[in-house]
Amino acid sequence: MHPGPSWFLDPSRRAPIEARIPITDGAVLAGLLGPRDEYLALLQRGVAPAQLAATRDALLLSGETADIDRARDLLEELVAILESGGSLSRDQIEYAARAALNDESEQLGPALSESLLVTERGKAIRARTPGQRRYCQLIERNTISFGLGPAGTGKTYLAMACAVRALRSKQVSRIILCRPAVEAGERLGFLPGDLQAKIDPYLRPLYDALFDMESMERAQRHLERGVVEVAPLAFMRGRTLNDSFIILDEAQNTSPEQMKMFLTRLGFGSKAVVTGDQTQTDLPTGAASGLDHAVALLEGLEGIGICRLGSEDVVRHALVQRIVEAYDRQGRL
Repeated sequence: MHPGPSWFLDPSRRAPIEARIPITDGAVLAGLLGPRDEYLALLQRGVAPAQLAATRDALLLSGETADIDRARDLLEELVAILESGGSLSRDQIEYAARAALNDESEQLGPALSESLLVTERGKAIRARTPGQRRYCQLIERNTISFGLGPAGTGKTYLAMACAVRALRSKQVSRIILCRPAVEAGERLGFLPGDLQAKIDPYLRPLYDALFDMESMERAQRHLERGVVEVAPLAFMRGRTLNDSFIILDEAQNTSPEQMKMFLTRLGFGSKAVVTGDQTQTDLPTGAASGLDHAVALLEGLEGIGICRLGSEDVVRHALVQRIVEAYDRQGRL
């Protein structure tokens, strides 16, 4: 923690201190502030417009009464997690700050402690925004789920985590991953290699997510044995997929006919997740998107869930979030 009697994030905006949260345990305060106090800026975003400061044994808040009350609720919940023996990572602090900004900080303790999956390398995969948590809960509750949103919101990655979790817990016996190879068209035949080599470039994001969650050896065994199958959407025609977790990625590039074909492949004991960005289609000009058509047609049906993620759910580089917001303001291409 920064030495000295107090540390204000914005000294020029100091106001009379209206609330003090005492923290006598130095380890708890260090866990809240993070290494070299790097969590303080994140916490300030979560408690704004209240102003946050820290001393050696307390957190200090100033501002309007309502803002202070909201900030106090957030900080006291985080302190309670640490006092009960828990820990807080940067991702969890970011989650808490986002939740507070969106007035979604209820049940923050369970939200921060839950993890979707622990990889073989010991990495915990968890929702990093309230919107992502709603998305994962939607997948858990529904037979068919649609994850809609811009790049970087975790649509594909979290769907893969849910699929791997379902496979490990034996809820399903296989994972099927598919994408439309729209960009290829007739040129697919001119790409070098056999069929698998031709389609691999279009399926690479799905491979990347899988290899991040399973060891290379285990993932390769799954692929060789058909426990995990990766294929273009066209390969789904005529099949009935039982006891499977099926992910259709980049679904904005499907036609309505292709989307209907995919959705009607679902068999007994199966679950499907459809992901896509409705603003980024590679279909010919004027062609209807199967994703748009399906969302409009199926919203509200029992067993079907639709989650719309936004720029506030972007968890890539901070610049990506600002880029998405800029396009939102002007209308994305």
